[in-house]
Amino acid sequence: MSIEIYMPALSPTMEKGTLAKWHVKEGDSVESGDIIAEIETDKATMEVESIDEGIIAQITVTEGSEDVPVGDVIAVLAEEGEDVGDVKASDRPKAAVPVAAPAAAKAPKTAPAAEPAPAPQIATAEPAAVNQQVTDSVQQHAGERVKASPLAKRMAKQAGVELTTISGTGPNGRIVKRDIEGASGSVSAAPALGSAISVPSVAPVTTVEATAYGPHDSIPYEEKRLSGMRKIIAKRLSESKQTIPHFYLTIECELDALLEQRKELNQTLADSGGKLSVNDFIIRAVALALKKVPAANVQFAGDKMYWYERADVSVAVAVEGGLVTPVVRGADSKGLAEISADVKDLAAKARDGKLMPEDYSGGTFSISNLGMYGIKEFSAVINPPQGAILAVGAGEQRPVVKDGALAVATVMNCTLSCDHRAIDGAVGAEFLAAFKGYMEQPLTMLL
Repeated sequence: MSIEIYMPALSPTMEKGTLAKWHVKEGDSVESGDIIAEIETDKATMEVESIDEGIIAQITVTEGSEDVPVGDVIAVLAEEGEDVGDVKASDRPKAAVPVAAPAAAKAPKTAPAAEPAPAPQIATAEPAAVNQQVTDSVQQHAGERVKASPLAKRMAKQAGVELTTISGTGPNGRIVKRDIEGASGSVSAAPALGSAISVPSVAPVTTVEATAYGPHDSIPYEEKRLSGMRKIIAKRLSESKQTIPHFYLTIECELDALLEQRKELNQTLADSGGKLSVNDFIIRAVALALKKVPAANVQFAGDKMYWYERADVSVAVAVEGGLVTPVVRGADSKGLAEISADVKDLAAKARDGKLMPEDYSGGTFSISNLGMYGIKEFSAVINPPQGAILAVGAGEQRPVVKDGALAVATVMNCTLSCDHRAIDGAVGAEFLAAFKGYMEQPLTMLL
């Protein structure tokens, strides 16, 4: 029985991808875990492994193909005993492919997750969290090794057959397809291996045809195709502004105490090579403010709301051709030094195009900091499905009034963009007040 390999969903937002490179060719033998291709997602180029073993009988998508829909057959694998020449991709509709992502985080108490349906066989991404979903071809039972092909194991599970009760007729006593068919009588009633599972649909976003933008023949120009990342940015931000009712709140934070505290801490960290940035303090202050005002750490979900019990802070990082938002997990429970190390590691991976899905998916709140570019104030677009994003401007010396007298202080403007379906004005104001308190009295971050 041939095995179809599908275009996997390597990120929660991926609908199409570019098959950047094949590491195999037709006729090559592969085993479970072998790298077979590289897929360019909206965030990075990722290596893809084969779940099953066999011979590459047919490659249906050529190297370099763009906009390959998730779920399309990209190759066909022939199992042992099959004639490679007789194997080809079926004409059935593409399968609905689940997102190849890390194990789900703890589900909100108010919205327990439903048990997932059985997944079709797909190629998987390299991350360890994904690899853990792929079982080994050798099982352990009562201290003995039971050898079975991946297909045989799936068929046995579907037919309710215990592998330890079967004698294998394959090489070295390995249990293969015919052994399961003989033990169960028939597996025709079992679900098809490629049967589709439901995947949440994304509402279409109205866009303007490219021809409406030009080009202007009287002006010299160069045409460049959009990268996968740029396409996703355009789609998601259009969707955000069209479907999410934004409102904005701006607050000023005095930074002199924080800058002095940062200077002292960096002197302490000098021997270890560590160095804290103002952005590290901002991430810590945001995370603590979210814990203090949990009504701001939420997500709108139609007829329900998700209230998150942990502050996973997405940090916008500019890369060539766009930006990505790697996530500092559990920032509310991490110290400044640990946050700083996490941010440096994630930023380096982002610039090198090596972010994994678990690095950038699942944040509960975002920060976009343009202060290093001298931007005084701006309003950021919410990163769906999150409920808010904080836009951070540059710290600059400004005249302020203290105790009735004019003084000079280093002041930074911060603008909070909120999804009004999830966060009301009073909640946004309460969050900003908590954030301002931590920024202006940085020692309270240590309490």
